[in-house]
Amino acid sequence: MTGTAQHVLVLDAKQRSALAVTRSLGQIPGLKISTADSSLTSLAGSSKFSYQYFVHPAPQDEPQAFLDWMQQTIKTEQIDVLFPVTDLTSQMLLMHQDILGACLLPFASYDTLIALADKVKLTELAQTLDIRVPTSRMYKNKAEVDINDISHYPVVVKPCLSQIRTGSKWIETLVVVAHSQEELRTILERHTYLRHYAFMIQEYISGHGAGIFAIYDHGEPVAYFAHRRIRELPPEGGMSVLSESVGIAPELKRVAERLLVSATWHGVAMVEFRVDERGTPYLLEVNTRFWGSLQLAIDAGIDFPKLLWQITTGQPVTSVENYRIGQRLRWFLGDLDSLILTFKSRNDSVGQKIKHLITFVMPRFAGQRHEVNRFGDFRPAWTELKQYVSR
Repeated sequence: MTGTAQHVLVLDAKQRSALAVTRSLGQIPGLKISTADSSLTSLAGSSKFSYQYFVHPAPQDEPQAFLDWMQQTIKTEQIDVLFPVTDLTSQMLLMHQDILGACLLPFASYDTLIALADKVKLTELAQTLDIRVPTSRMYKNKAEVDINDISHYPVVVKPCLSQIRTGSKWIETLVVVAHSQEELRTILERHTYLRHYAFMIQEYISGHGAGIFAIYDHGEPVAYFAHRRIRELPPEGGMSVLSESVGIAPELKRVAERLLVSATWHGVAMVEFRVDERGTPYLLEVNTRFWGSLQLAIDAGIDFPKLLWQITTGQPVTSVENYRIGQRLRWFLGDLDSLILTFKSRNDSVGQKIKHLITFVMPRFAGQRHEVNRFGDFRPAWTELKQYVSR
């Protein structure tokens, strides 16, 4: 399909990344943006850029009902392009593209996506490309593990996929760290999906996390972006609640490009690394979808949703080389939760808690924006606040 797509449906509207997509695409003249999720209210659905909001069956619990709803909605609402922003919905739709008709899905093929999204397949691919990865052992299921063979801790237990289809439902998996043999034994017993599905046990790389965000057009790079996490939820490491755009580390970009070009990647991707104390990067995983801090890249000057829409609908696309360094993004309620957890922690000193409080309340006006709270589109912030209070 070429030309302007008139009607775009953004799925997973509860996600902050879906809100960023909705706000981005909603400013393109001639586009009508609708949003959808399984809850009665959502962030993206509350945006002024959402023309209408649909409630559908929960895809993880009722996958067939969701697919039936999707097929009917595409037809009756004349949806031209779908924008799913989670692993679950994107993989489900790629597996059932026959229901889409002429509706476009801005992803690589299912086989290409799984080659990167499946952590076991990714590790094997990286090894063939001489890309450094943590020492890994692959298992088809828990029964193959001889726990006495593992002598060095901590280790990382990493399921092959973040979402696994189990007959009539989908389940979410977790990447967890075991610091001892006893912890590893407990993890293998507690997470029942490890009894039936493939996973890895990897060495734990001490150091810090790093990532490269990218968008590709059939194997050709269009733009790269990088940020650093200033504060996270939980505070010891997790999703960013305060982040800042930074320059791209040449070595990380080189590795990411080698990987994505070799896969003939198409669409967006986040390539995650662990960088040890010597500065050596280890490839960890690739997220084949939009990421949580997407709004930061848009604020810094790389509008990934717009670029992806242009690529998908055959619009002219120009590679983006530069963006603003030092642009900050704050997810206020997530930052508040991070502060609360710091004050509850027994591991942080009084001085550390006071320092966190001071940095939390200290205002910064230049070069920082709020992720959800936006003048001119304040309803998502009100929706989030009501949900936060109710919890």
